Amino acid sequence: MDLIGSLQAKYRNDSDLLLQRTFLANIPITLIGFNSLIDLPQTMLLLQLKVQNAISSNQPIDDLLNGIGNILLHPDESALVAEMVKGQLLLFIEHRGIWVNVTPTAPVLTRAIEAPTTENVMRGSISAFNEDIETNIGIMKKQLNSPQLHTKSYWLGTIQRKRLALLYVEGRVDSKLLHAIVERIESHLEQDVQDLKSLNKVLGFTDWTLVTNYNTTELPENASNALMRGKAVLLLDRFPYALILPSSLWDMFAVENDRNFPIVFMALMRLLRIGGVLGNILMPGLYVALVSVNPDVLRIELALSIAESRAGVPYPAFIETILLLFVLELILEASVRLPKSIGPTITMVGGIILGQAVVAAKLVSNLLIIILAATFIASSTVSGFQNSISIRMFKYVILILSAIYGVLGLLSGLVLICAYVASVTSFGVPYLQLPKPKDESNG
Repeated sequence: MDLIGSLQAKYRNDSDLLLQRTFLANIPITLIGFNSLIDLPQTMLLLQLKVQNAISSNQPIDDLLNGIGNILLHPDESALVAEMVKGQLLLFIEHRGIWVNVTPTAPVLTRAIEAPTTENVMRGSISAFNEDIETNIGIMKKQLNSPQLHTKSYWLGTIQRKRLALLYVEGRVDSKLLHAIVERIESHLEQDVQDLKSLNKVLGFTDWTLVTNYNTTELPENASNALMRGKAVLLLDRFPYALILPSSLWDMFAVENDRNFPIVFMALMRLLRIGGVLGNILMPGLYVALVSVNPDVLRIELALSIAESRAGVPYPAFIETILLLFVLELILEASVRLPKSIGPTITMVGGIILGQAVVAAKLVSNLLIIILAATFIASSTVSGFQNSISIRMFKYVILILSAIYGVLGLLSGLVLICAYVASVTSFGVPYLQLPKPKDESNG
């Protein structure tokens, strides 16, 4: 069976298949592609103009074919299908048996460049990535206007083909890091990537980790600054975020927009984030330890005040803390899943009503409401939603140890978390490392 018949048989149940016989400068040709990926009228108009210009200049037929596309030498069915899936238009010159790969005019299948929806910008560019990888690469080229910016492109998967772009700045990125990333990608080109979990397998990251191995950002400004600090950036097709490799602890405290403020304000904001992280991790465990295990550590006035606020509460401090944390996690999850028009209203009203109701019903103490409200707010002060999830997980480790061993358990949990974080590496780069180019000032 010829290739056209083979393609027609392969997609006989696909109504999106474009298989049309026509003439181009009195030459019979067959057009093959997908209707949803090709603007056929505009593409044919451009082809006719190119052919007319070639005929008026008396170009040979081979030069004409090279002018409208790339000639495919002895292609097989899989090669043709791969080009069709990419959105290319295939031309079959019948009387010569030649296949030509043409880049057509594509319909608009993606949204325009918009403001970020998951990251707020106080001072700086508000352009955000979108789902089209070519647009994202162009934004990065515009944001980081440097001849040292290089791009490597890969096609991943066999069933679901996805394009992956690796961006780095020559002379800034560590050669060992770049070699490790390229080696991992090129050795797993057959791996289908539907989500970030699949990409973790390509990059060799374990799923059982409490800290992220890469940071995601919606802002080209953050990605370009990461490149200038010697990191690498991955762009995945149909994914409106950039993935910054490797991740480090300081990334959750340092936001690139901070540099647009005076250095005093920048230092204070970063200290505030550090204090928020420590408060989020320590406050619930400290409350449980001081109330249920080590009340003798408190001043007598404070101990009596806490005992008065807990009068009538039927549960131990650990149980009431876990119950209220569970409710707060439900509120946070609901705020993410609900529509934007009603989500903030429902979660705010629900939080106020629930908080008032549980206190009135003597299920939790007033002090615990204050502590967990502050903890809930403090978890959102760090940069990146993926980092806030890690912080939220760590506080449960300290909470459990504090309920068993008191203040000693709190300190032990803090040491355990520090030891775990110190053991995490990404492509051989420790999570606690602070990479800084030699010519970059402090901050």
